[in-house]
Amino acid sequence: MTIKEQITQELEKLPEPVLQEVLDFVQFLQTKQQQKEMLEITIMSEYSLAQDWLKPEEYLA
Repeated sequence: MTIKEQITQELEKLPEPVLQEVLDFVQFLQTKQQQKEMLEITIMSEYSLAQDWLKPEEYLA
């Protein structure tokens, strides 16, 4: 049985109010993951752009 199947099976046992808490937590985890991905993209972009922006010949212009 996969983790997803186990979670689904356990969710079936929970009352509706607890399901709302589970949903809130799942949404929190999604937001956290999105923020992590955005941070990684930002760091990679800054590194890539810094290689072009920090060329010595640009300082002389």
